[in-house]
Amino acid sequence: MQNIITAIFRNESEGFQLITELRNAPAAEQASILQMALVKCDGKGITVCDSYDGIAQSAQNTLLGGLVGSLLGILGGPLGILLTGSAGALIGNMNDVGESEMGSAMIEIVADKLMDGEAALIILAEEESEDYLNAKISKFQAEILRYDAVDIAEEVDEAVKIQKEMNRQARMQLRKTKSDEFKALRKEIRAERKAELEAYYKEYQRYYNL
Repeated sequence: MQNIITAIFRNESEGFQLITELRNAPAAEQASILQMALVKCDGKGITVCDSYDGIAQSAQNTLLGGLVGSLLGILGGPLGILLTGSAGALIGNMNDVGESEMGSAMIEIVADKLMDGEAALIILAEEESEDYLNAKISKFQAEILRYDAVDIAEEVDEAVKIQKEMNRQARMQLRKTKSDEFKALRKEIRAERKAELEAYYKEYQRYYNL
């Protein structure tokens, strides 16, 4: 079964230690690592610190091959930035985007748990048993989250739709702002022109004693 396993660390160095350890031994009897990415929240967003792609290094093809990359794109994009530390507020105000079912979703939970300075190792693995990776991760002070990769793929698709809608609304707002600014500028220019014409007419009347 393909799962997405996320280990959230308060100590970034432990995340580096674990990804190095798993990279050196990506396959075991109970689990096989397909992809990994170590990410960190730095206050400006989520960035990738280190990664491993076992799929690209093999001839094996899988529909879930790009899942970790897509997930990182969401977490590191506008939606992930908004979700980080404020997921509840955002999800509660998505009526203009469309009704969301992300209330207990992995993207929301991971983004909300990644407080400033914390790191997370996101793993796509083929698991026959959870014991192998649980044992590896439990050696560190880390919180473990595990989800069915198929469910995460569906969640990523939904998040992509939401992010596209957010971008669309942002473009609409930008166009409206530019339109309002243009109208205000045109009104200001007309007012200045009117004042110049009035001043010219008054000078004309004074000069000809009208």
